[in-house]
Amino acid sequence: MIDVNDLRKGVAFTMDGELYRVINYQHHKPGRGNAIIRTTLRNLRTGSTIQQNFTSGDRVQDVRLESRAVEYLYEDGDMLVFMDTETYEQPMMPKSIFGDDIKYLRENTELKLLWFDTEVIDYELPTTMIFEVVDAEMAIAGDTATGATKKVTTDTGLSVTVPLFVAVGDKIKVNTETGEYVTRI
Repeated sequence: MIDVNDLRKGVAFTMDGELYRVINYQHHKPGRGNAIIRTTLRNLRTGSTIQQNFTSGDRVQDVRLESRAVEYLYEDGDMLVFMDTETYEQPMMPKSIFGDDIKYLRENTELKLLWFDTEVIDYELPTTMIFEVVDAEMAIAGDTATGATKKVTTDTGLSVTVPLFVAVGDKIKVNTETGEYVTRI
């Protein structure tokens, strides 16, 4: 059991028989009374998110998730197939778990899968990834007070806002947590 004051982004725990992971955490201390811990939680089995408030002093049952390095192989219907880089096992995960993050995946992409007992529960993408620009808007720099930007599409279908100098064929680094352009390679 852990105190809710110890919850942080990424911590997994069970509550009401369901497995949750903290997406967002905020500690609020009103003038009087106990502190309130406001969290956004993702159900690791269904993928749904909920808002949950805890009172300071509440406790939840923590769980340990095992992280394994895998390589994305291919898409098989509604499932994605990976290969464990140590044991060469091929775990599968539903596409729905990835949501919009599926645009970060291409063959041979390395990432981490999180396991609870023998069940694949969640994933962790690398912090930054490199993509090739396949389509870019035509943009002309005008009288702007700040840096001008345009939208481009990468080889995986990801849409990113970039500076005007990025062209088709360029390779760009993208932050997978925010979906923002980092630099041109």
